[in-house]
Amino acid sequence: WLVSDNMHHQWLLLAACFWVIFMFMVASKFITLTFKDPDGYGAKQEPLILTAVTKVEEIHVPERKHWPEEFQPTGKAFSGNLIRQPLVHMERLELLRNVCRDTTLRNLSHTAVSKFVLDRIFVCDKHKILFCQTPKVGNTQWKKVLIVLNGAFSSIEEIPENVVHDHEKNGLPRLSSFSDSEIKKRLNLYFKFFIVRDPFERLISAFKDKFVHNPRFEPWYRHEIAPGIIRKYRKNRTETKGLQFEDFVRYLGDPNHRWLDVQFGDHIIHWVTYVELCAPCEIAYSVIGHHETLEDDAPYILKAAGIDHLVSYPTIPPGITVYNKTKVERYFSGISKRDIRRLYARFEGDFKLFGYREPDFLLN
Repeated sequence: WLVSDNMHHQWLLLAACFWVIFMFMVASKFITLTFKDPDGYGAKQEPLILTAVTKVEEIHVPERKHWPEEFQPTGKAFSGNLIRQPLVHMERLELLRNVCRDTTLRNLSHTAVSKFVLDRIFVCDKHKILFCQTPKVGNTQWKKVLIVLNGAFSSIEEIPENVVHDHEKNGLPRLSSFSDSEIKKRLNLYFKFFIVRDPFERLISAFKDKFVHNPRFEPWYRHEIAPGIIRKYRKNRTETKGLQFEDFVRYLGDPNHRWLDVQFGDHIIHWVTYVELCAPCEIAYSVIGHHETLEDDAPYILKAAGIDHLVSYPTIPPGITVYNKTKVERYFSGISKRDIRRLYARFEGDFKLFGYREPDFLLN
C-alpha cells in the first residue's frame, strides 16, 4: 500500500512538472510573437548603429514594371519604400524644404535646372548614385569614391591625381550627357547627395587655392582673372601687390558681378553659390553632408547609398574639417562692413538653406 501511494505521488509530481514546462513554452512563444519586429520578420537582424531616428519619411518609388532594369533603384536607402535617417539629416532636409518655401528668399534659393547644374552632377549608374560637385569642400575624395564604384580603378589608392579631374579618363559621366528622359528618370530614382561648408570659409579656401597658391595647371586665375578683378575693384590704384582678399570680397559682393563672370567663363565655379551649382530647391536630394561633420557624414552617406561594403571614404586628416572661426575673422578683419554685408547678401541663400549662422562680425 505504501509503495502504491508513493508511486501515485510521483506521477502527480511528474504531471505537475510537465504542466509547468508546457505553460512556460506557451508564455515564451506569446512573448516572442508579441515583441518581434514586424519589419524584420524572416530577415537577419543587424545592430542599429544610427539610432537617433524620430520618424520615418516615405519615399515614393514607381513600380518596377514602369522602368527598365537600369533605372530600378537599389541600395539600403530604398528598402521597403521607406528611408530611415538619423535626426540630424532629417532636420537638414526639413530646414531646406522650409527655406525653399520662404517667398522672401526665393531669388536666393531657387534656380533653373540648367545645363550648368547638370554639368556639376556626376553619375554612377552601376549603383544608382548622383553626386553634385560643390568645389572647395573635399569633392576630390568623393569623385575618387565614384571612380572606383564605376570600375575605372579597383581602389582609391590606384587613381593618379591628374586623372581625378580629367573627365575623359576617370569614367565619371556628367548628368548633362544623357537625354532629357534619362536625366528625369535618374533624378527621380537615384540616390542624390552633395556636401556644403560654411560659405565664407569656403570663399577663403577658394581664394587661397586659386590666387595665393595657384596650381601650375591653372595659371589663368593669377594671370587673367586676378588682374580683371584688380582693375575693377581695387580702391588703392597705387597698390602693386597681387589680388588681395579685400578685392575678392568686393568683386563677389557686387550685385553687377555677372558681367565680369561672363569674361571668366566656367573657371568661376569655385565661388558660385551652392544654389547655382546644385539647385537644392528644385532637385530632391537624399542627403546633404556638411564638411564640418564629414567624419560622421561620410560613413552615413555610404551606408544610406548601400555602398558601404564596397568602398570607404579616404582617411580625413585630424582637424581639417573643423570650422576655423579665428581664421575667418582674421581674413575679414580689414574689410568694411558695407562690403561684407554685400557679400553676405549674395550668399544669404547658402547660409539659410543649410543652417549656417550669420557671422558674429556682421552682428556687432
